Amino acid sequence: MTHFIDRRLNGKNKSTVNRQRFIKRYKAQIKQAIANNIYKRSVTDTRHGEQINIPLRDINEPMFEYGQSGYQEIVLSGNKEFVAGERLPRPLEAEASSQSQAHNYGQSEDDFSFELSREEFYELFFEDLALPHLIKTQLLQEPHYKLIRTGYSRTGVPSKLNISRSLKNSLGRRIGLIKPYQKELSELQTQLAQFEQAPAEDSQLTQLKQQISLLKLKIKTVPYLDNLDLRYNYYTPQPEPTTQAVMFCIMDVSGSMDETKKDLAKRFFMLLYLFLTHNYEKIELVFIRHHTLATEVTEEEFFYSRETGGTVVSSALEQMQAIMQARYPSTDWNIYAAQASDGDNWNADSPQCKTILLNSIMPYVQYYAYLEIMPREQQSLWQAYLAVKERYSNFAMQTIHSREEIYPVLRELFKKAETYES
Repeated sequence: MTHFIDRRLNGKNKSTVNRQRFIKRYKAQIKQAIANNIYKRSVTDTRHGEQINIPLRDINEPMFEYGQSGYQEIVLSGNKEFVAGERLPRPLEAEASSQSQAHNYGQSEDDFSFELSREEFYELFFEDLALPHLIKTQLLQEPHYKLIRTGYSRTGVPSKLNISRSLKNSLGRRIGLIKPYQKELSELQTQLAQFEQAPAEDSQLTQLKQQISLLKLKIKTVPYLDNLDLRYNYYTPQPEPTTQAVMFCIMDVSGSMDETKKDLAKRFFMLLYLFLTHNYEKIELVFIRHHTLATEVTEEEFFYSRETGGTVVSSALEQMQAIMQARYPSTDWNIYAAQASDGDNWNADSPQCKTILLNSIMPYVQYYAYLEIMPREQQSLWQAYLAVKERYSNFAMQTIHSREEIYPVLRELFKKAETYES
């Protein structure tokens, strides 16, 4: 086996450029492999990247080969099975690779395996998603400043030294100081040449030579770079507009939500959580779980608590309304909400849910997404939410039945808009 030893002084991350070039070139195949693998990951597996397989036929490079032009006929000796015009069957590569028993026909190659880091995995996975209707409502209470270059300064730290500007100042200063000396030196050298050609007194020649030597010394002593030439980049802090956004995550944990439904709901919220935290640094998350009663919980309790009970969806909406009024006024915050449920609700409570949404929540939120995990026909809650959707365009509804539908539904609910309101 051959071993390669990297003895470069700085051998770390030398292949980063090639790696990025490979990802860019085969982006479509990598994204398809990611979409296929996401359903195999655990709900809690958020710390690692992903190992994907790309079919070799997708990464094979096209090649030009020299061939004989024109129409040719080839006669093969010893042929007893085929005659002219017959088509040869394709080798059974696909069947051969899937056979569990030994055989003596066909050949194939394994897929190309590629390891993605955690950052690369989520960057590609959430590339086409964004919070819809994101607008700048108001600046944060603590303003965020950005340093903008606003000129040059004569004082500063060495790291902010502007070399080109300093050298330009040095050149201008040296030209300004040396020019008069050079002009006078040229005149004296002309006089010296004339005196040397014609008879002159030794005292005059000596005096001219002393003056020329003095001027050359003055020109030589002009410094190439002086402290007066140095210029440093000067930065001024300017306020940068930043927005405040909050996402309410509401999940039904009632008795009708069995483990399969809860797993689907958790997977949806896990992907939503990763999407928000990966793309938005300044966004707050509020987790609300409900059965007959709704409570605000931590991230850990939201995903791992085993609490269960009856079903009163309006309790979660009332809890969200109370939190909005107390901590997130719509004049200062961009408010988003995502709700997951199996659609099962106390029938007398569904009209109350519609009333709360129409009057107390939808007028103040930027976007509300409802996900229903339904192995059966829609019930009263879905019908009540249909009335909300007809009235508000920023209310979206989707249904899922299996793991494979989670990512397409997430993309549909949070796909990037072509233009944003401002």
